[in-house]
Amino acid sequence: MKYELIIFDLDGTLAHTAPDLLGTLNRITKSYNLTKLGMAEFGQIIGHGAKAMIERSFAVNGKTLDEDTAEELLKAFLEDYAANIANETHLFDGVLEAMDTLETKGYKFALCTNKTESMARLLLEELNVTQRFLSITGGDTFDFKKPDKRHLEETAKLAGFPIEKAIMIGDSATDINAAKNADIPSIAVTFGYTEIPVEQLGANLIINDFSQLPPAIESLSQQKT
Repeated sequence: MKYELIIFDLDGTLAHTAPDLLGTLNRITKSYNLTKLGMAEFGQIIGHGAKAMIERSFAVNGKTLDEDTAEELLKAFLEDYAANIANETHLFDGVLEAMDTLETKGYKFALCTNKTESMARLLLEELNVTQRFLSITGGDTFDFKKPDKRHLEETAKLAGFPIEKAIMIGDSATDINAAKNADIPSIAVTFGYTEIPVEQLGANLIINDFSQLPPAIESLSQQKT
């Protein structure tokens, strides 16, 4: 088997986290009279971290945000989100079944997200899937993050595999570009958070639901054996 490690993104790939992220964002910015953001705007701000979400919410409202206020709001965001991280968040349909199938075929799993590592671990605990992953890294685990290839390389290394044995599963340009930079194949999901059409991301394969993941993984492995 050419590939042995499957590296997953978290937000918009493994789990539908948008409702709780947006809930936190709208609560902490309420006193600034910003128009509440909805799912239509979500693809423009997800995947770059909480601070980017806050900055974007001000920008789409045509308001400026100074650095001190940004830091205060970031602290408030992290506190609120930690307390409400799994109110509505849930794994996408078929995730566990797909992982079960892949495990029977010998594949192992790692998680690489630009969410802070502590928040990622908290969410995975709430979703009861932490034990599924050999390694879990976030946007603050290293001095670099996706789309920097080193984020994937170090995630694979912590899981005990060279990056050449890995396949990346993601929903956005951040994920797919990280895979390209690391010279590994990628699979994009169509149900995530991206402002760029999935077909334009340049992933090796695209899946519409998780029932398609095991055969997609097998297809990529067979191509390289």
